[in-house]
Amino acid sequence: MDHKFYDVKEKKSVTAAITEFVTYGKDGRTRYAFRGKTADGRNLTAFVSKDVWEKAQK
Repeated sequence: MDHKFYDVKEKKSVTAAITEFVTYGKDGRTRYAFRGKTADGRNLTAFVSKDVWEKAQK
């Protein structure tokens, strides 16, 4: 599945495949994110809502 990420180095939005579904935080302060990689191997992270995160895992 692909998702739109913001590439900080290139200063533009890019579309990349989701490689990982990640959660950050604990005790009611959980943040949900997708991880991806650029064509040249740099890591990308996009924080999303819980609903989007759960729908993408199905």
